[in-house]
Order: sequence, then C-alpha cells, then structure tokens
Amino acid sequence: MSEESENAGGMSRRTLLRWGAVGSAAAALGAAQAYGSPFLAQRGLLSADGAFAATSTSLGDLLFYIETFPTSPLIISPFKDRLPIPKALAPASRSELSSWKLPPGPGTGQQNSMRNDRHQIWPSQIGFPDPIVYKIDLLLATHAFTTSQVLPINSNGRPTVSFDAGGKTFAAGTKRTLPLSTIYGFNGTFPGPLINAEYGRPVLIRFENHLDENPQNLDRQDFGSPDWSFLTHLHNSHTAPESDGNPHYSMIAGPKHDGYLPKTFCDNLYLNWPAGGDDREKQSFFWFHDHRMDHTSSNVYKGMVGLYPIYDPKNGMDMGDERQGLHLPGVRKDNSDGTFDVGYDIPLAFFDCRLDDGVTLHKDVHDGLDEFPDAKNPAKHPEWWGKTFFRHFPNHGFVGDIFTVNGTANPVLEVKRRKYRFRFLDASVARIYEFKLMSSTQGPKSSASLGYNGDELAGQYRIPDAQQCMQFAQIASEGGLLPFPVRRDSFELWPSKRREVIVDFTRYQDGTPTTKGDVIYLTNVMKMPNGRMWSNSSRFGLDPAYKVPVLKIVIGNNAPDESRIPTAMRPLPPLPDNWRNLMENRLIFEVQRGSAGGEAEWLINGKPFEPLTVATSLKSPLGRSPLAQQKKGSFNLWEIRNGGGGWVHPVHLHMEEHRTVMRNGRDVTRGDPSHPDDVSREDTAALDPGESVILYRGFRDFVGPYVVHCHNLVHEDHAMMFGWEIVP
Repeated sequence: MSEESENAGGMSRRTLLRWGAVGSAAAALGAAQAYGSPFLAQRGLLSADGAFAATSTSLGDLLFYIETFPTSPLIISPFKDRLPIPKALAPASRSELSSWKLPPGPGTGQQNSMRNDRHQIWPSQIGFPDPIVYKIDLLLATHAFTTSQVLPINSNGRPTVSFDAGGKTFAAGTKRTLPLSTIYGFNGTFPGPLINAEYGRPVLIRFENHLDENPQNLDRQDFGSPDWSFLTHLHNSHTAPESDGNPHYSMIAGPKHDGYLPKTFCDNLYLNWPAGGDDREKQSFFWFHDHRMDHTSSNVYKGMVGLYPIYDPKNGMDMGDERQGLHLPGVRKDNSDGTFDVGYDIPLAFFDCRLDDGVTLHKDVHDGLDEFPDAKNPAKHPEWWGKTFFRHFPNHGFVGDIFTVNGTANPVLEVKRRKYRFRFLDASVARIYEFKLMSSTQGPKSSASLGYNGDELAGQYRIPDAQQCMQFAQIASEGGLLPFPVRRDSFELWPSKRREVIVDFTRYQDGTPTTKGDVIYLTNVMKMPNGRMWSNSSRFGLDPAYKVPVLKIVIGNNAPDESRIPTAMRPLPPLPDNWRNLMENRLIFEVQRGSAGGEAEWLINGKPFEPLTVATSLKSPLGRSPLAQQKKGSFNLWEIRNGGGGWVHPVHLHMEEHRTVMRNGRDVTRGDPSHPDDVSREDTAALDPGESVILYRGFRDFVGPYVVHCHNLVHEDHAMMFGWEIVP
C-alpha cells in the first residue's frame, strides 16, 4: 500500500511518524512561536541566546503534550436527574427491509456498500435461522450531561469567568446552563441503542454513515475522525473478521481506506454462537464502539458507544426470566416487534469527560496539519465553553473530571426493595474505577467547598462520612457467567471491561433491613489523576478521603422477587492437563512507551502498528520469533508483558476470550488475590506496571486477520496495536 493510499482522510501515519521522530528545529520554532521563547527557556530547551540547550527533557514531550486541562464547571444540583435506562431497539420492519436497494444477505458482495465482500459464515451453515436485522445510523447530534445549572470554577475551585458562543463574557460567580455538547452517536444518542440479543438468534446490524450531514449546523469542534469515517467493533463477540470492525481488516479485504466514509454502510453479522459451539464459552454482556484507526479514542469519547446484553435461552438458563434457569434477577417482557425488555436488569455505562473552560489552549499534534486543515489551534475557544473538551496527545492519557452513568452526570436511581442485576461497563478512554456501595448521613459535599483543588476536584463531589453498607455478589466478568458468585466489598473496572453483580436492596450487609427512603451511593474510591495509573486503590493503599459518589440509589417500595443468588452457575471450559507443554511455543508481546513521540508514542515489541503486517513475536524459549499466526481450531499460550515505566495497560485481544494461567511467573489457575478475576474468562488483560501474564487462547471457527491493542484508547490511536491472523 502506498503512503498516499494509506491516507484517505488526511496526513498519513508514516508522515506523522517521520515528523514525530525528528524533533526538528522547525517544529521547535513552531512551539516557540506558539508559546514564546521564554516558555521554552523555562523548561531548559533554549539557552539564554535562543540556541537549543542540552537537556534531559524530551523535546517531543513539549511539542506533543500540553498537560494543562480545563476544569469543568461545577454541577450545582447533583443527583436530581434520573438515571436513563435504555429500552431494547426495535429491528427493521419488513416494509423497511423491502425498500432497501442493497439488501443484506449471504452472497458475494452483500457485506458492505462497496459490494466487495461477503460473510464468512451465514447462519444457515450452522443450522441457525436468518438474522434479525437492525438499522443503526451514525448521526451528528447533541447531548446534555446534566439539567442542573453549573458554576464556572477554576483549578483552585473558585468562581471564574465564562463565555458563550456569541462572544459574550459572564462575570465570575454567574450560574449558567450548559450548552449542548456535539456528539457522533449511534442513532444520534449517547450511549447509543441497546440491543437485547440471545444465543441461537443471529443479529445483523446495518451501520450506515450519515456523519457528513449537519442540518443543525453544529460546531464539530476539533476531535472525531476528520474524514467522518467509522468502523464498529462488537467488543468482544466471537465474530468473523469482516464483521469485527477492526482497522486491520478494512485495509486488507474490505473497503480500501481507513474506514467507512459518509454515505456508505457495513452489515456486521453477529452469529450469537459461542466459540466452538461450546455452551461454556457463552458470554453475557457485549458493547459496541467505534474502532476507526488513529481516531478510536476521539470517536468513542464523542459518543460512539452502544450496549448489547446477550441472554442464553437454552433450558431457560439465563433468558431474563427469574422464574427459570438460574433465577437471576430479571422480569422479561416480550414486545410485539420481536424484541424484549428485562426489568431489574440494568446496564450501567461509566464515562468521564471534561468540559471546555474557554481559556485552555487546544494544542494538539494533529492540529494545523493536513489532517485538520481548518484547525485554528493552538488557540483558546471561548465559543466552546461548557462543551466537551478532548486532547488526542496527552502525555499521560486522557481522563475527565465529570463522571457520568449512561450519559448523565450524578444521576439518581430509585430501586424497589428486592434484588437487581447490574451490568457494569467502563466506556471511558483511560479511567479505571473501583466501586463500593456506601451510606452517608451528611451526604455529598463539593470537593471545592472542602478545600480541594487541581486533580483533587475530579468527580466534583465527595461523601466524607461515607461507610460501606452493602456487598456485591459478582456473577459475571466480560467472559460471561462465573462458575459461582463471588462476594465483593469492592471491584475494579478497567477500560472496556464488564462486571455483572447482584445487589440485594432488602437489607444491609450487617443484616439490618432497609427502609423506604434510604439512600445508598455507588462510590468510586480509586483516585486516578491521569492516564498513567491510579494514585490509590484497595490493592495499593486507599486515600480514605477519596470517596466520590457516582450514582445515588434511593430505596423505594417492596416488590415481588422470585430471583435468587445461585450457588453454582456456568463451569469454565477446562484447561488441558498439559497446558504447560505449550510454554516453549508461546507467542510473546511486550507493550511499551516509545521514544519517538507523535504517532510512534506507544509500541508493541518495539514497533508501531502497521495495518498490512502480521506482527512477529519476541523470541520464544526455543529461540524462534514466529509470526502472530494461529491455525484454525488450535489453542496456544500468549504472553503479554507490560514494559514498565509506571504505566497500566488494559490489553484487549479480539476474537476469543482467554484464561489467565500465569501472572508474574506464578500459576494463577486457582486464583490470585491481587487479580481475583483471573479465574474467569476475559477479553482484556489488566496489566499493572511491570507485570506479565500468560493467557490460554483458542482460535476457532473463522479465518482471517484480527488485532490486539491497548484499551487506553489514546495508546491504541498512537500505535499500541498489532495485527495477527488465523490461517486454515
């Protein structure tokens, strides 16, 4: 592929690689012009006479990373907005399907609008019915994170001036109503639609791109894919490459550009079929998100997130009906359009954001280049005050200071006195959470009023007197139901990961019954000042003052409850007795920070992502460096290493879930207290600084290319991804 063809929408990756690696005088001159020579001199990069100074400070860090972020305005009335609970999306009607000029189907040329590909396995080939067809449009739209008025504050927590789109300035202390933020949304909402799926009933979703349409003349701001292209990944469905939404595939067998451009569509086929046809491989909660190369973080942050719980009707095991099977909480209501909703079974998508203060510079390596020809940056943007702020190139990774649930900041949920099933999803770009259920007498206090400032303002509110009052009964990880429930005082949630829990709202953990009107706060106790890693957690020592309420839960009336917390659920697929014999042939991949800056900031095995290249493993114990290829139907061990530097990396492996068999050289097949979820099946390996894991993986049912990448999406966008493939 030529450099030009690699760049359908703007500056090519290779151009940015060269620009990032050089650290040239011209680039430094640009920085001096933007920030002034005194700015450079203060950082030891220029001598008194203006010449370049010898320094250990990375010039690339200065040029690419500006560590100042805006402080979002304070939400004055938190926990007043109801938690949005999405309803199941209706499938396309027969009349709508009959109007499509290019209908979906199994034939050659029926997988996308370019008519140049086909589905690898059609449902009839495995004895399944034709898929239920959904239509989802990618739309430019608006979103409100809160209905509360807000008070503009600075990083010291004090009232400050604010602005509007017309150029007006408002004096410090003026309460404001937030302007609507511009989003790219599945069907124009954030989060996007919820599709309740079932094993044995395939789903086909036609994703159609309308991001070029702007009937409201919305300001797109300066983030999101610049050519308005997209790719959608159902994370982590067992799916053929052509429907997996990975950028690797789109450059090899699909449309020959970085993604699906406006006016195009892609029919992603989800067979809802467990790997190898093995019921023990069934999962229970997916989500779908954008996966456009180089702009996944900005597109996900801009709103391209959807929900996909998947139920198991076999023997009524987990079909959303608490009267059957495992009796997990859920009251199913079948709708006339063939969909169903499940009461007392609630998805919770967590997402942190920042809102523009109008005075913070929008300095970014992408801006002012061919990729963003109209960018005015570096510049302040008072016209964007109160709208979402994003930066592609933060040194540590992007984290927000407002925490939202299902797209709403500080929501409230009224629950009945009974058991609930909650499906947790971390849809944030980089933030890791640790959740507890806590009670409080005095209630939330703003961090600013408590005297905090800077990064300590993140989350906006704290509950100083909070005490844990309930436990979670964890029933599932992202790999599906566990063999048995696990009682948890708290649990961590890393980017892209899912955790499912049952909470019994009839009594507290000491046995005391709850009463109507009682209030419980779902509370984040993990402080994460930037995307590098947390500064406290239960595993490494808590800051007892950091208790940030995320969701207010109010106890309501009694309600019938036929659910149970089971003693046993789904057995794990067995590990072979001789799995250690695979150690000598394992594939080895190390994630690490590079030194070149720019698009080469984050590497795997010392190399940035190359979309047309199958990666090479590090040398195995036998001295071989094999390609990352696996035969269809095979199993193998993969080792993922964190190269250190004080970073955490959630490494996501497409296609099948894995079992962690070793962590830091220790056998963890029977559990690891520091990573209790290692005993489950997962699709994302949580790597603390310097850690390594060995994963047991299968490669069944499909052939073709896939990817592995860090799900700190800023890292993924800046080359921490590699291609691998399954061969016949």
